[in-house]
Parts: sequence; C-alpha cells; structure tokens
Amino acid sequence: MESTGIRGKSLLALTCAGQFMVLLDNTIVGAALPDMQQRLHTGLTGLQWIVDAYVLLVAMLLLPGGVFADRFGRRRVFLAGVVVFTAASVVCALASSMGWLVAGRVLQGVGAAALSPASLALLAAAYPAPKDRVRAIGLWAGFSGIGLAAGPLAGGILVESFGWPAIFLVNVPIGAVLLPAGLRVLRESRNPGAPPIDVPGTLLSVAGVGAVTYGLIEGGSRGWTSPVIMGAFAAGLVLLAAFVVVEGRSSAPMLPLRLFRRRLFTVSNTAMVVVGFALMGSTFFFSQFFVHVQGTSILVAGLRTLPTTLAMVLVSPYAGRLAARYGFRAIAGAGLALAGLGLLALGLVHADTGYGNVWWRLAVVGIGFALTISPLTGAAIQAVGPQEGGLASGVSSTTRQIGAVLGVAVLGAIVQSRQSGGGSFESGLDSAFLAAGAVTLACAAFAGLGLTAARTAADVQAGRSAGRAAGEPPLKVPPGRPTT
Repeated sequence: MESTGIRGKSLLALTCAGQFMVLLDNTIVGAALPDMQQRLHTGLTGLQWIVDAYVLLVAMLLLPGGVFADRFGRRRVFLAGVVVFTAASVVCALASSMGWLVAGRVLQGVGAAALSPASLALLAAAYPAPKDRVRAIGLWAGFSGIGLAAGPLAGGILVESFGWPAIFLVNVPIGAVLLPAGLRVLRESRNPGAPPIDVPGTLLSVAGVGAVTYGLIEGGSRGWTSPVIMGAFAAGLVLLAAFVVVEGRSSAPMLPLRLFRRRLFTVSNTAMVVVGFALMGSTFFFSQFFVHVQGTSILVAGLRTLPTTLAMVLVSPYAGRLAARYGFRAIAGAGLALAGLGLLALGLVHADTGYGNVWWRLAVVGIGFALTISPLTGAAIQAVGPQEGGLASGVSSTTRQIGAVLGVAVLGAIVQSRQSGGGSFESGLDSAFLAAGAVTLACAAFAGLGLTAARTAADVQAGRSAGRAAGEPPLKVPPGRPTT
C-alpha cells in the first residue's frame, strides 16, 4: 500500500511542502509591504492590489481546482500548480513595476488554487484507512500552521537583508525540489465520476467579484462617484446576478446554491465571510502600523506581528475539540466576540503606545479567530451531511477567501477616505480596526442566534472532522457519556 513505507512518507513530505509554500506566501507578503511601497513608489491602492490579486484568484478558483484535480488527475494538477506557482514567484521577484508584480501575483493565485486542493486530494487517495488518513491530514495541516507562523519572521529577515524580491525567490528552491521529486514519487489518481468543470460559473464569479473589488480599491483615488467606479460596481452586480442564475440552472454547478437553503449552512458561511474580512483586512495593516506609525524597522515589525499568527497556530488545533464538546454556537460565538474586542482594542493604539500594551491585543485577535474557523467549518459540514462534507469544507474555505478579498479592499477604502478628508494614516488605521471590530462583534451576535444550539452526535462528528483538518488530536468521549 502506498500509505506505508518510504514512498508513503515521501508523498506526505511532498504534499506538506507544497502546502507550506502556499501558506507561507499568505503571511510573508504582509511583512514586505512597507518595503514594496517605498521601492516601487506606490501608495495604499497598489499594496491592496498586491494582496488582493492573489487572494481573489485563490478564492474563485479553489473549488474548480479541486474538481479539476479529481477529473484530470491529482498528480498532474499538483505538479502543474507547483510549476505555475514557482514560475510566478520568479515573475514577482523580477518585477520592475507594479503591473508586472500584480500579474505575477495573479499567476501565483492560479498556481495555489491548483496546488492546495490537489495536495489534499493526493493524501486522501494515498491513505484510504481512516486512522492513517487522519494522521496524514493532521501533519499536512500542521505544516500549514508552520508556514503561517514563519511568514512574518522570515519576511522581516529577508526584506531587511535583501529587499522585498527575496520573499518570492524563497519559493524557487522549494519548487525546484518538488517538481522532480513529485515526478518520481507521486502516482496518478483521479475520480472517474467527478463532475464537469463549471466554466461559465467560474468565469462569472471571477469577473463579478473582481469588478466589485476594483471599485472598492480604486474608489478612494478615482472618486466614488466617477463613471469608472460606478460602472465597475454596476458590472460587478450584473455579473454576480448572472452567476446566481447560471448556477441555479446548471446540472453541475461550481457552487450548489441549494445548500444555502439550509439555515446552518448559510449562517456558518456568512460568518466565515466576516472572519476572512476582519482577519485579512486587519492583518494587512499590522506591519504598516509598526513601520509607518511607530517607526520600527521591517524586521522588528515582523517580530511584533507574531502574537496573532502564533496564537492561531497554538489554539486552532483545539477549536474543533471544544466545538464537539460544547457546541458550535458557544465556541464560534465566543471566538468572534474575542476577536471583535481585540480589534476594537487595536483601534485605540497610537504611535506612542508601548509594545507591552499592544502584543496582548494582537494575541486576543489571533485566539478569537482560531476559536472560530474550525467550528464554523464543522457547522457547515453538519448542515449538509457526510456525503457532501468535502464540498461544504471547500465552500467554507472559499467564503473565507472572498471575505479576505473584501476586507483588504473595504478597510483600505476606509483608510484612504480618512486620509483624503485630511486625517492621518494613523487615524485611518484606527477607523479601519474599529470598523473591523464592530463588524466582527455584530457577527458574533448573528452566529449566536443562527447557529445550532443543541450539541448532537452529528455535531461531535463534524467537530472532529473539522478539527482533524486543523491537525488536532482526537477527542476522546468517555464511554456512556451523552453527546446531546
């Protein structure tokens, strides 16, 4: 069996390394934003595009990427993702202008949307035994956490030593090892019964969300009532409406809208949009706050942002266990409330605030969101049942990424609006953090009312499933202990 012996360990190492590379990119770029702003002579709008160009493609192509891997071969799609992601990293590193850098980030998003779901699908196919599969996915998710945590520190060191292009070049040796090793070790697998690719739905979703994102990012500089911005919003709404119509009529839709008829699924995914919105939208500004407001170096800024990512890495593995024991509503609601309070507290930080009074606010934000993501995923899985658990998990990841796209765009627009009105960058950041905190607290109340209160046996199983994807140890329920 492939799941045992040297080949199985090699496959696990390759898929973990691929996911590590993708997740590292999520946080390492944030540390480099101040240096990019200075060397590329760009403003906040340019920085928003550097982040959102990548996140937008990941958000819209994550579900089709999984279907593509099942249909045309997981090994083939994984290796193609490695090639595209690595080549795109070279394009980013060599970019001499904003246009080339954004183009490289778009290609990186395409590569990540192929690589990430294919790596998980390869693991699931190689480890058919449930116990072995849980252990393998736990390691896979653990490496993801390491990538997230390593990003700010690695980014700070690389940028201080070599400049921002180094954060992209670090992907090249990883890709150079993954490709030949994958060709030698990985075996092809596919699902003959996989649905066809929903090309119209995919194109409409990318274009619709992209148009809205363009309007949000460019509105601050071009004017919210300018014909270009108004046209972008109108086009986005029309395209998204067309997406809903196409998905409703498709026999194999990218996003089955029927799932949203179930309250638990709708509530959990709506809350997941807010999680992505507040988490990505706020972390986008962390390094910029320390560098531009408090005057630290980029390396020190990277170190100072660590409480958020470390808290998420340390707490996330236990969120599913807590949800299985106490219910989705209690844990997700508490997590959202904590995160919201932490963001509100960050909105009260100023240039002269000592770091001893800042780090705990960052940690509270990280703990809050760590307690939220796994329970919300588990609630979505429970809402649809075990047959569609994989689809539900994929939709949760997609909605979180959509929220991330909107968070960077909307909170950036708030900062720009304050600055155009005569306010300082610091006051703009305060407004952005306060807005993110208020939205998150409102979502805590929404989740508390909408998520299932009773803890059923299905809750326990869904909590375990979501927790296993986060790499946590299994929950042991003593014999005879009720689960309701």
